[in-house]
This record gives sequence, C-alpha cells and structure tokens, in this order.
Amino acid sequence: MKRKCGNGIRNKNRMTFKTSFCDPFKPDIVDWGEVDKEEVIEAFEGIAWTDLLKQMLNKSDSEIYYSPSFEVLNTKNQHSLAISVVGDPNTYEWYVFYKRPKVIKGFLGFSRKTDPAFLTNVTGQTKKDVLQYIQALLEENHDLLDQKIK
Repeated sequence: MKRKCGNGIRNKNRMTFKTSFCDPFKPDIVDWGEVDKEEVIEAFEGIAWTDLLKQMLNKSDSEIYYSPSFEVLNTKNQHSLAISVVGDPNTYEWYVFYKRPKVIKGFLGFSRKTDPAFLTNVTGQTKKDVLQYIQALLEENHDLLDQKIK
C-alpha cells in the first residue's frame, strides 16, 4: 500500500490530523504521523482493504493481530475516528469508533464531568458511510458524527 507523507512544513493555524494504521499481520500499530486535512482521505483510500481481507483468509488466528484499521485524530480538538473492516472479501462491513472529549452529566444531572475519551461506535457501515464520517471529522461536523455514531 502506498502512502504519501506530508511536506514537513506546518502552519500553526492550519488544522492537522494524526493518522495510523493497524496492519493485521504486524503486532505494532503503524504511526503515519501528522498530515494535512487534504491528505486524510487519500491515505484512507490508499489502503488495499479487500486485498488485506483476502490475505487474512489463508492465515491462522495466531498470525492475525488486528482487523485492518485506520485511525485519524484531529490534533487540535482530540476528536478521532477508528475505522475497521471485517468480513469476507466479497461481503464485508465497516466498524466505526468515534472518540472525543464529552461532558457527562452525573446522577440526576446535578454533577458534570468531562470524559476525555468518550467512545461510541456503529457497525454494518458501507465505504460510502465511512467516507461521510471522515469528511465530517475533517470539517468538524461533530453533530453529524454524534447523530450517526451512537
């Protein structure tokens, strides 16, 4: 799989995203580092998702560390998506996990605390859905992500 790296020049006012990839055949998560907004979808699309699922068919469970997964984190506001593909190479689905800081109301709503890593997820998604969620993260459309990923 090909992956284009950023040019290394960062503007402090420019929004950047940290990306990583979970290769099913490697025990360590591959940190792709920070990329500009314009590079995130390109990085996701550059992964050979169905090829990885095909390769997994011929492996034992002990040879597989993860489902193929891509993670993108908005470094400014700490909202992130972790996206995994599961299933047969001909009939697969996507799992999407949305992590963000969130204020949680306590007992009877009298107390509040911030959970810095509040997590929700959704399964049974299509690639079209996943691309919509990535775009929403890039545009900071948190309302859409909260509505779709419960």
